[in-house]
Order: sequence, then structure tokens, then C-alpha cells
Amino acid sequence: MAEYQNLFTTVQAVGPVHEGVKLGHGNSPRSGRPFLVYWIGKIGNAQLGPIYLGGLGLASLFCGLIAFTLIGMNMLASVNYDPIQFVRQLFWLSLEPPPPSYGLSLPPLNQGGWFLIVGLFLTASILLWWARTYRRAIELGMGLHIAWAFAAAIWLFLVLGLFRPILMGSWSEAVPYGIFSHLDWTTAFSLRYGNLFYNPFHALSIVFLYGSALLFAMHGATILAVTRYGGEREIEQITDRGTASERAALFWRWTMGFNATMESIHRWAWWFAVLCPITGGIGILLTGTVVDNWYLWAMKHGVVPPYPDIYPALPDPSLSIGGKP
Repeated sequence: MAEYQNLFTTVQAVGPVHEGVKLGHGNSPRSGRPFLVYWIGKIGNAQLGPIYLGGLGLASLFCGLIAFTLIGMNMLASVNYDPIQFVRQLFWLSLEPPPPSYGLSLPPLNQGGWFLIVGLFLTASILLWWARTYRRAIELGMGLHIAWAFAAAIWLFLVLGLFRPILMGSWSEAVPYGIFSHLDWTTAFSLRYGNLFYNPFHALSIVFLYGSALLFAMHGATILAVTRYGGEREIEQITDRGTASERAALFWRWTMGFNATMESIHRWAWWFAVLCPITGGIGILLTGTVVDNWYLWAMKHGVVPPYPDIYPALPDPSLSIGGKP
């Protein structure tokens, strides 16, 4: 049983390649012939292909490629089309949104116009891919849990680049396309609105972020710990006694005081992961539109105490007459 102590997949289920379940009427054919790759089998299923794209998949990839290319070309133009500087400065390069003076109007290409065009194609690509996940789940007779989980992430994406800028009346509020510029935007955004740590929805988002990481790690570790008993074959394990499932349940009942089921742990993990971007998006949407300073908001509602008066208060010079208070 020593091979089951490894954190990586060491036993590969290798058999005849399979084309997949039959597709219903109106579907495009799958592309490519399936084949096996030994090293991919070390971390997952060894079979690659066939691939189904269909009209929605092709349209999504086309729009995404346009957005990716426009971002890259704008970054390349910012270093005078020097490929060496492009590679050296890649983490610092950015495609910035329009200046605040343009509001919600259409600016010239080099003043944020390219940014809006990229946003249009990138949003179309993501929404088309969501429609693809929805349609594929329907075709395969699956539940729509993946599509709705993806929609939760799209909600946060749209809040940052579309909904909040519209409510603020300026495209300049959108997040730039770049690595360090995106991180700088996040820091400046928090400082500008009194520290997002005092935003209760941001706090909930962090709770669900860390909570989902913990739940996934706990579930993954538990199943790996009982793979020597076939714990990864969950469905056939549920109704039997003395199985990996029962041992896993007993472990958590003894160590945590309660045990999840094979179904409930996935439901817990799904909700924690989905609520992370949902609550985060709500917190971002309220920032600047409803609440201008989260620290003052928290102080007003008794969440944090005010700073102590260490130095005596000074009079406001603008209220003095003749230079004297």
C-alpha cells in the first residue's frame, strides 16, 4: 500500500480510448482523435481528446483572441515595439482605462478607446463561454452547478469593469489590464475609500475564500487518506459498511464532532467558493456609490473605535480672520 501515500497519482487507469457519450441532435462533431499521455496521467486522466467546441466555443475563443491580441499590441506599442523590452517590462506594462474627463463617453483609441474595445470583446468571450458551459451541461444531462459557479465569478468581473464604472459615471473607475497595474489599482482603491478591511462584504468574501480553501483541502486530504480502501469511488461506497466512506466519516466525527456526507461536503465547498466572489462583488459595488469611507462607516456603526486624540486639536486656518483664530 506504499504507493497510496504519494500525493500525486501513481496508479493510472489506462484502457481503450473512449470517444465519450453520444451527442444529441444538432451538435457539432467532436474534434481530434483521443490518445493517452503518460505524464498527464500522473496528475489526472491520461486520455486527451476528443474536444468539443461547437459554435459557442469557437465564438468565445475568437473574441478572447481578439482581446488578448489587442492588449498585447498596446503593451508592445508602449515600448516602441521592442520585443526585448516587452519581455523585460511585461509585469509593469498595462492597458489603462480612459481618463476621468471622458466620463462614459467614447474616447480616442490612444486615450482609452482600445481599453473599451478590449473590454467589449473580453466580456463577449466570457459570456459566450458561460453559455457553452450551460449548454454542455444540458446536453450531458448534468446539473447546472458549474454554470452557476462560473456566473458568480462573472458577477465580480462585471462589477469591476462594467456595473460600478457606470454607476460612478466614468470608465476611469475600471480595472486596468496588466499584472502590477491591477495590483496597484487594488491598493489605491482600498486607500481611496478608507481601507476595504472595514467593508463587511469584503470581510465575508475573505471568510468564504479561506473557508473554501480549508474545505477543499479537508475533503481532498480525507479522500486521499482513504484511497487505499477505494475512497475515490464515492458513489458505490456510500451504502456499504466498513468502507473508506465510513472510515472517513468516523474520522471527522471523532476529530470535529460531526461528519459531512459524500454529498454535503461538496455542497458546503460549492457554496463557500461561490459566495466568495458574490459577497466581494457586492462590497465593491457599494464602494464609492453608497459608502465613501469604510473606516468612517465602521466607526459610525461601532465596528471600530475612533483614533485617540494624542495631540490637541488645531484650529482650521481657513476659518481665521486676519490670520488669527
